[in-house]
Amino acid sequence: MRQQGPHPDTGSNIDERQCSGIMGGMNASQTLDPLLDPACCPPAGPALGAEEAKEAALVFKALSDPNRLRLLSLVKAGESGERCVCDLTEPLDLGQPTVSHHLKILVDAGLLHREKRGTWAYYSIVPGALEHAAGLVAAL
Repeated sequence: MRQQGPHPDTGSNIDERQCSGIMGGMNASQTLDPLLDPACCPPAGPALGAEEAKEAALVFKALSDPNRLRLLSLVKAGESGERCVCDLTEPLDLGQPTVSHHLKILVDAGLLHREKRGTWAYYSIVPGALEHAAGLVAAL
């Protein structure tokens, strides 16, 4: 039984025992050698490149905070799909500087668009941004 190194065709690092457990439905007398059988546990797709991983991490980090998720929801539910920063502090029970900090992270991640009008900033969801974020998850 060989257990070291990735399979040359699939890149898999799992051993026979792991493969037979994953494949399911096999009895104890049946095993597959992942190094000889490329059908055993092939990779789902190509691995993320460095830039793709960096972009995904930025979006996932922005989405990892409950307050930022609530902000996205509040902005999306706003009139015409936008909200003034002045309307976002009370629902979150957070101060304006904290809300502005969270909004900046969402803008930097490409999820929100910021438009300054007089003394207030208005935020809207970037068209296609939520679908793009879902696609980043699906690409894993």
